[in-house]
Amino acid sequence: MTTTLNDYQLRRTGTRFGAEINGIDLRVPVSEGIRESLVRDFREHKVLVFRGQHLSPDQQVDAVRIFDEPFDHPTAVRHSENPLVYPYDVKTTGKASTWHIGGLWRNPPFSIESLVFEEVSELGGNTLWADLQAAYDDLSEPYKELLEGVSAVYDSDSRHYAQGAEKGKIETTIEHPLVRLDRNGRKGLFISSSALGLTGLPESEGRSVLAFLLAHASSPQYTIRFGWSAGDFVLWNNLATWHYAIDDYGTGPRRYRKVLAAEAS
Repeated sequence: MTTTLNDYQLRRTGTRFGAEINGIDLRVPVSEGIRESLVRDFREHKVLVFRGQHLSPDQQVDAVRIFDEPFDHPTAVRHSENPLVYPYDVKTTGKASTWHIGGLWRNPPFSIESLVFEEVSELGGNTLWADLQAAYDDLSEPYKELLEGVSAVYDSDSRHYAQGAEKGKIETTIEHPLVRLDRNGRKGLFISSSALGLTGLPESEGRSVLAFLLAHASSPQYTIRFGWSAGDFVLWNNLATWHYAIDDYGTGPRRYRKVLAAEAS
């Protein structure tokens, strides 16, 4: 069976970005018309949630492939059923309770991140996303001009980004511009809480600019929030948003599978 055009509905979940897609079964192939429609919706809304899909590892890879080519992570722990799927259990891998962007160790970083939730706590465990393009839009024109020549510095060792990895000594770094033009044609901030510092500004000014941007880009007016049930599938534009997994569920369970996408470096 192939899902055909007009077989799904989109419900916006925020005034700026985010949407839930209903009436589609991603366990079966989609038509070219549906694929094109989903890609358009993804570029506009940046975060898409598909409830109750219960995708297998192979089906999750196929679902991400609708939007971009899945990425083969060089150091992540792989799922036994598909090497492009990376399993997480917060009891052993830790929690992602900071505002962050994935794949900052490479250039370009991941274009897409996706999760299939396998087990979640009964209460809590929501995830926040913030719209980095909207945050950029609201900056003054002089501030935008200032940022055009500035980059942020990050750890470039992919081993430090694998599930549960120890954050060892930083020996190599990589720079990413603070302003990025996305494939949807919009400029946005590109910043993560793991930034080591800024280049293109004196050190004291860089500290002030970094602190301001981290606070500004995580302001509540730029965010959306989703809660989860087992079987939910979510994917997001990792180059136009950043996210925060809220740690309010104590020792409760949280297991999920991740599939990434990225352009060739």
